[in-house]
Amino acid sequence: MTANVTANHTGLPEVPGADAPAVTAPAPTGPRPAAPARPPVPAAALARVDELIAGMTLEEKTAQLYGLWAGASPDGAEVAPHQHDMEVPPSLEELLPHGLGQLTRPFGTTPVDPALGALSLLRTQRRIMAGNRFGIPALAHDECLAGFAAWGATTYPVPLSWGASFDPGLVHDIARAIGSDMLSVGVHQGLAPVLDVVRDARWGRVEETIGEDPYLVGTIATAYIQGLESEGVVATLKHFAGYSASRAGRNLAPVSMGPRERADVILPPFEMAVRESGVRSVMAAYTDTDGLPSTDDEALLTGLLRDTWGFTGTVVADYFGIAFLKNLHAVAADLAGAAGAALGAGVDVELPTANAYRAPLRAALAAGEVPEAVVDRALRRVLLQKAEFGLLDPGYSPVPAALADADPDGPDATERLRGTIDLDSPRNRERARALAEASAVLLRNDGTLPLARPARIALIGPQAATPTAVLGCYSFPVHVGGQHPGVPVGIGLPTLHEALTAEFPDADIVVAQGCTVDGPGTDGFDEALRAARDCDVAVVALGDRAGLFGRGTSGEGCDAESLALPGVQGQLLDALLDTGTPVVLTLLAGRPYVLGRAAEGAAAIVEAFFPGQEGPAAVAGVLSGRVNPSGRLPVSVPASAGVHPATYLAAPLAGASDVSNIDPTPAFPFGHGLSYTTFGWSDLATETQAAPTDGTLRLSFTLTNTGERAGAEVVQLYVHDPVASVVQPVQRLIGYLKVALEPGESTRVRVAVPADVTSFTGRDGRRRVEPGDLELRLGASSGDIRLTARTRLTGAARHVDHTRALHALVERADKGTGEGGA
Repeated sequence: MTANVTANHTGLPEVPGADAPAVTAPAPTGPRPAAPARPPVPAAALARVDELIAGMTLEEKTAQLYGLWAGASPDGAEVAPHQHDMEVPPSLEELLPHGLGQLTRPFGTTPVDPALGALSLLRTQRRIMAGNRFGIPALAHDECLAGFAAWGATTYPVPLSWGASFDPGLVHDIARAIGSDMLSVGVHQGLAPVLDVVRDARWGRVEETIGEDPYLVGTIATAYIQGLESEGVVATLKHFAGYSASRAGRNLAPVSMGPRERADVILPPFEMAVRESGVRSVMAAYTDTDGLPSTDDEALLTGLLRDTWGFTGTVVADYFGIAFLKNLHAVAADLAGAAGAALGAGVDVELPTANAYRAPLRAALAAGEVPEAVVDRALRRVLLQKAEFGLLDPGYSPVPAALADADPDGPDATERLRGTIDLDSPRNRERARALAEASAVLLRNDGTLPLARPARIALIGPQAATPTAVLGCYSFPVHVGGQHPGVPVGIGLPTLHEALTAEFPDADIVVAQGCTVDGPGTDGFDEALRAARDCDVAVVALGDRAGLFGRGTSGEGCDAESLALPGVQGQLLDALLDTGTPVVLTLLAGRPYVLGRAAEGAAAIVEAFFPGQEGPAAVAGVLSGRVNPSGRLPVSVPASAGVHPATYLAAPLAGASDVSNIDPTPAFPFGHGLSYTTFGWSDLATETQAAPTDGTLRLSFTLTNTGERAGAEVVQLYVHDPVASVVQPVQRLIGYLKVALEPGESTRVRVAVPADVTSFTGRDGRRRVEPGDLELRLGASSGDIRLTARTRLTGAARHVDHTRALHALVERADKGTGEGGA
């Protein structure tokens, strides 16, 4: 992959055509492909693993179980250990004689030209191989939550937008692109996706999640993993398990949850991914659940994950998570104790850098406090994963694909290679645009949208002209680039103002900031109100600023005290509503917020959860009507700032009642989203009114585009269990299907519901299917049920396990194959 670029004074290339509009996005993809069968590790490689384990010293064994946080060199030299606040990292020289298991974030630590980063990683791998007597290279890992976290790489919509798309095929497509880019420069493992189910929207990491429903999370995450793994990159499930249920929405707070909530809400996405995706790594969560830290939970990491679900890959620690057993959880007296506890529980690899698994673990081994067998167990998993990449093969070359024809050892390699690798290709941007468009959610519309060629548009708000307004906290420009303000961003990041100017070339667009994202100042209100009064329509751009550990309003460590819009944005919005000018509210945010009067008083509302670099064009397309919105809410939008924790997945007592003055009913429910066309749901036929508890319920109905333009409806299938042996949610999602129809077109939608998918965890802790009445609800959202089939399961209650059916089939009869969540 090459691009014609020129270097500037920073040593990084300028981005060609950064101000040019991106190419038109492709049509949404179809059903996600099945995970390809991974070829078995050759017998010779297996023998090599046995030989290495038998021949290694304890120092050499433990060296394969930790990493080194080392950023690539901007001039193509070897990596340098990353200096961070948690601890003093060891030098490469100290580590090399024994070998090294992982290289942490070679591209995601500092801005570096991709070709020179690949060259730096190549040279480092050669040194690692030469430095240990077995010639074993390291696995390199990086972040890839919103795209490959590297300078100059495409920034895709965040996972909350993946969920809003209700389109696993599109998510699979971007994951393939991300995986291809990563492997091409020598990165083997990506630390994504996040399978945490949202339990409290105040949590700062909501933007990294896929939504508040475990089935949606599981299906979308599985598609992402299949895409990444299909390109040969190891995907990493995180955070296993319970992190998103941190008390009061505070990052890394204790988790208070019962075993049934854990079994029926938190664990199912992980189980689905392990069973169906081919995933090869799992990251243990920081948190403790009822006093038991995940990193020290053998029943979770070994008993459930491996012995029950059959996972065979590696378990990695979240960064510094093993040391946290001593420093935060206080369940270990020292690092040696922390290392023994984590290794015994099933944590194979310490990340990000050598600490507890280095000298402390070796001391515990020497003292007989940790058996060598648990080291060998972890070592075997690590070496088998390296063998899958061919890293143990005789004559293995660490030259990555992107440098294979570039003569990286030739003269003047640094200057010759600079700017020759393009991680933000037109095809990548097409994929990013497709997902951004598919995930934009039209929450409200009184007919103002699409805008009919307005002469004057007031564009107001802190997100109007901010390039990074569309990026999440794990995008490279925010996560790393913000610490290097003098370095160019590396990709085209048009603002919403620029996108609207391109979308409405004949309109006079007046921009007024009004306020900052989270500051208290109202000095800009008067200018904003004047602009609104003088224009035909006010497009009001509000939302979040992504950041880390309090440096933003959304992101890791950026938790919210309430779900009121940050700063004085809510006050600005109310003032603009009072002007009488139609207000089109556009939200570029990482979580849902209370919208106050705007929920009913705005002319229209468009929600875009950090939609990435193509997000402004996608939002502008929705406003103009070029894009017919088809996104649906993956999280509920609250009506009141003080109702959390609350999600749609709630028991009857969690709803509004006469015995509480607090009404948790959302302003916009899970699954909600409007279109510029309309759909009719009709002719429900319940082919199977009753089925045994090991049978299947079947029904069908007709879906018709009754409007005047093409569009897509998301058919959502919910189950309601009127009477169960333990309290159940009022309803829960068990299937979905995104159906694109031309004006006047109809299709028959078929539904098949195996009894297994109605199962839940009973009083004895075992999952069970119970006989009795069930309602199968078909709706446009959890709050807009269009058709209800009253059915019944008959016979005896039946226990099911990890081999049960996980999906209800939802498919178009005229296509003959399931789409979306089918």
